[in-house]
Amino acid sequence: MISAVRLLPRTGRRLLSSSRLLSSSRPLLNTATGTTSEALLYPQRAEPPMLSAHTCEPLKAPENLDVPSPELLRKSEAKLSSLTISDTAPAEINNVPLHLPSPNSTPPPPPLTEVTVLPSGLTVASHDSPSHLSTIGVLLAAGSRYEGPLVPPGSSHLFELMAMQGTPGLSALDLRQSLDDRGSSASLNSSREQLLMCVDTLRAEAPHAAGLVADCLLRGELAEAAIEECKQVMEFQALDMPNDLLVKEGLQSAAYGPDQQLGRAHYAAAESVPGLTAESCRDYRDRFVTADNMVLCAAGMEHERLVGFAHEYFADLPASSERRPEKVPSEYRGGEFRLQKEDVTGLTRVAVAFETGGWHCDDLVPTCVLQVLLGGGDSFSAGGPGKGMYSRLYREVLNRFYWVEAAEAFTSMHDESGLLGISGASTPAKSADLTLVFLEMFAKLSVQPVTDEELSRARNMLRCNVLTQLESRVVLFEDIGRQMLTYGKRSSPEEICEKINAVTKEDIMRVAKRCMAKPPSISCVGGDLSKCPTFAQISHLRIQ
Repeated sequence: MISAVRLLPRTGRRLLSSSRLLSSSRPLLNTATGTTSEALLYPQRAEPPMLSAHTCEPLKAPENLDVPSPELLRKSEAKLSSLTISDTAPAEINNVPLHLPSPNSTPPPPPLTEVTVLPSGLTVASHDSPSHLSTIGVLLAAGSRYEGPLVPPGSSHLFELMAMQGTPGLSALDLRQSLDDRGSSASLNSSREQLLMCVDTLRAEAPHAAGLVADCLLRGELAEAAIEECKQVMEFQALDMPNDLLVKEGLQSAAYGPDQQLGRAHYAAAESVPGLTAESCRDYRDRFVTADNMVLCAAGMEHERLVGFAHEYFADLPASSERRPEKVPSEYRGGEFRLQKEDVTGLTRVAVAFETGGWHCDDLVPTCVLQVLLGGGDSFSAGGPGKGMYSRLYREVLNRFYWVEAAEAFTSMHDESGLLGISGASTPAKSADLTLVFLEMFAKLSVQPVTDEELSRARNMLRCNVLTQLESRVVLFEDIGRQMLTYGKRSSPEEICEKINAVTKEDIMRVAKRCMAKPPSISCVGGDLSKCPTFAQISHLRIQ
């Protein structure tokens, strides 16, 4: 057993690990006095300098100490009593002016999100903040929903992996080294409808970050060797995808069908990877990387500076592309997805969902409040305030049924439609009971109003989540870009919180009834699916 020894700051004392203490032959407790042996805990501790090792002598005043005379004390007291105490702060101290706000002055307004549309059609949006760091990047209206006859399946996934594989002036290794040398970090991710690329860096290094984003996006190297390496990564990811991710992917296919845009797989299947080439990746860039299809945004940066970067680094950005696939609305159908795939846990994962409105629906905020109200999580949690331990799924499912290993509400929002559902896990023998419990949660919400306490807690938690997340500069950047792509404007946190506060119990019941009016979608992944109900067995469970 390895015993760790740690030096305590400024004292030079060593703190022994618990294994070292337990293995020590000397007792930790003095049986005569009932006190801990401090000499054992700190074996090299020096004795206090002013105390004897055996006696506790009083401290003696040092000799030749200058004591003020009574006359000096009287003069000092008279001088202090002559001073006047003012209720107002001085205008200056030692000729240095003090800029103190008046008690009646109004605080400066918070920074706003500024937006500029350049003649090329590129939207530039920024939100300044008092920080020494900036996050700058782009968001594209591109994703797996646009893949199909014109765009090979898996192109979004490959483009995401290839985005930082080098530029005409930098190899992939040099590119990463340039980020590390400046303390910067890059982030890339894609979804069914949007693709994000950003760099988080110091304000002084913002020009380098903006130039790097432009080079990678517009002029990134698409070497065959790098393409083949990324394709191997995609194949490994397809073979090793966890079951909790597979069950969500399968739910999209069950809800909309693989023949519609929202039902297509987001991650490339292993059989579609060989068809991807450098030419198809270059064609993907030509179709989607255009000024009218993206937003250049930044958090923690002056707007004029970002507009300058747009003119300097994105001057050769194509205005548009006539070859870009159109967005075809998907219609919710409802259905089932089943995949027999064993994992190390031996559990069966089940997800049940109903259709709800998308990003443009009036019930978007009530749907989010309902998701927080349901809450949930795993059967084992550290708990604590704000962890959702008093949400409905914790109280009525996880704490009630011992065989439920996980139960958590989720939403999957898109432009024209969305899903509100519950995913969870149990032993294979209880998968049918788990599905019925999830359906019962929705049915109960549609016929019985939630309590005032539940609604208040859900609204407070959602407001807290929104405001806390926006404290992160990267999340703020993402929020600006996604709202600009989706709505063409950005709602302030105050506006969002007002909408959350306006949600009522009637709104929650209306959303639940709307969900139950259409057939559900079910997805099951596990080694034994014999007990999982089929779509035909649950499709009649709805409320008109």
